[in-house]
Formats: sequence, C-alpha cells, structure tokens
Amino acid sequence: MDDIRVGLVGYGVAGAYFHAPLIHATPGLRLAAVVTRNPERAAEVTARYGATPVGDVEALAGACDLVVVASPNRTHVTTANWALSQGLPVVVDKPLARTAEEARLLVRTARERGLMLTVFQNRRWDGDFLTLAKLVEAGTLGEVYRMESRFDRWRPRPKGGWRETGGTEEMAGLLYDLGSHLVDQALRLFGPAVRVYAETDVRRQGVKADDDTFVALTHADGVRSHLWASALAAQLGPRFRVLGSQGAYVKYGLDVQEARLRAGLSPLQPEFGAEPEDYWGLAGTDDVKQRIPTEEGRYLDFYRGVEAAVRHGGPPPVDPEEVIRGLTVLEAAHLSATQGIEVHLS
Repeated sequence: MDDIRVGLVGYGVAGAYFHAPLIHATPGLRLAAVVTRNPERAAEVTARYGATPVGDVEALAGACDLVVVASPNRTHVTTANWALSQGLPVVVDKPLARTAEEARLLVRTARERGLMLTVFQNRRWDGDFLTLAKLVEAGTLGEVYRMESRFDRWRPRPKGGWRETGGTEEMAGLLYDLGSHLVDQALRLFGPAVRVYAETDVRRQGVKADDDTFVALTHADGVRSHLWASALAAQLGPRFRVLGSQGAYVKYGLDVQEARLRAGLSPLQPEFGAEPEDYWGLAGTDDVKQRIPTEEGRYLDFYRGVEAAVRHGGPPPVDPEEVIRGLTVLEAAHLSATQGIEVHLS
C-alpha cells in the first residue's frame, strides 16, 4: 500500500527533534512536505528526509494525506481547523488548545467530518512512566497515597523566544509546556482531579512567562499528585517519588529518548529507548528495596498508532477527549495561581 504522505507544519524544536525523525522512522508514513521559511531548515528537510519545503500551510493542500501541527502554540487551533476543512486528519503537538472549550469545538469538528484528531502526548511512552504505571497496576506499592512528579531543568540564563517572553494568549511558560505532560500523566495514572491548587512564578530576569511552577491535584479517589516544572533547579529532584501503603518508587533522571533524538540517533536503532541500569529506580522501603528495570521507552508507538488509525480507521493513539480533561485542569491551575485560590472541579 502507498505510504501516507505527511505534511509537517513547523520545524523548530518540536518539529526537528521529535516529529520529523519519528515520522521518518514509522513504516507506512512518509514525510512529504514541511512548512518552514528558514532557508537552512528548508535545506535540512530536503537533505535528511527528501521532503519538500513550503512557505505556508495552504501549500499542503493536495500535497499530503495527514497534517502534523508543530508550530507555535497560538497557531494550533487555527492550523488544525484549516487541515480539517481540507478533509485531512490531524496530529497536534501539545497543548491542543488554550482552553478546554476551544479543544471541544475542535474535537466536535473532527468528529462531524469523520476525521482523526489526536495530540502528541509523547510522555505517555516515557520508559519511567511506563514502569510506574506497571507498578501501580500490579499493586506493588499497595494503595498509592501521593505522587511527586518533576520536570526540572537548570537554565539560569534564558534562551529567548516566545516560550519565555509570550503571554497567556500564546500559551507560553512551563504550565502549558511541561505542565501539559505532568498533568496528563497524573490523570492517566489516578483518574480525574476534583481539586486544583497552583503556584506559578517568573524568576529569571527578562522572562515574562512562568518558569517555576507547582501544581497540586486531589484526585477523585483521594490520591494527591504534586507536580513541579522549573527552569531553576540547581540540583535536580527525583523524576518520580510515589508513596504507597506497601512501599515507594523513587526514580531519578529523565527518559533517554529526547536526548537521543536531539543527538540525531534514529528511533529504529536497537535499544533506542533502553535506559542504563544506573538510571533504574528503587521500589520498596528504606529497609527493603530493589532496583526496578525501567521499561523501554516507545515514542514510535505514537506514530505507529497514528498510521494505523489513518489507514484502518481505528482509535487514535491519544484520545482528544482525555486531553480536554487535562486542559480543564491546566485552566484551573492558571486560575488558582493568579487568584491564590483552590479550584474545585465538578
């Protein structure tokens, strides 16, 4: 069968380091066109992937069978709506939209047109998250009381760009960036949140968007998730610290796939998502604990799921309805942080 031609909108960090190499490595998908006006990036997409660089989104009409939106956050909804209007299924990088209501309208449009819409929540396929999910499902930790989850960075000098200098309308800052992953993972593990409290701060000079963020969720089943994202963590905390009635799981270090993609390694390389043993987390108590092998990370599973959904009409790898629930929590967190209140969700 012919490959599904993919049109990629945007070739910045998300497009160049995540979407393009993953699309290129997925059987049945072909990166056909990339929207970029940067001459160096245009030359790269041709040399590396054999894709055609184009100057605007409209040039994708008739040139692709699937659109992937990896442009700045403020363009996600308008670009996805354009693709759907052309009868094209869509992958949108997170966050899907600024508000849950915007996302609902987009999902409704896709459903009415009978087109796939999914969201690149790739951190569902982090090796450490897959490991934690397996431990929770098996009851290894007993009844879970609290999850601490962090995406820490040490970047005292701002890099510039809209992610650090943009406003709310651009969905700039860590709450909507890394927070989208943190909240998504928490909801996947422990179900809906009923209360949300958040603190967002701007710590670095020259930065306008939040760069030091904390979100506390109380889930309907009583589990509490404490989530951090910071650009100013001079000493990194554990990626996960999960406390249960029978033991805890503590894991340091980030999933290896992002670093390997940034280094130019192919996702098809053997053990691409495998983590060195010295990165493995510990489960148990201070008296009795053991190293738990980290599951192999599988970002390619997302695009394999996209290919299957587009070709055979099956479910997308990420249900956008689940993403709407995450956006509801992010909106509540923004309200909590700006007004200094705890927000109750129905």
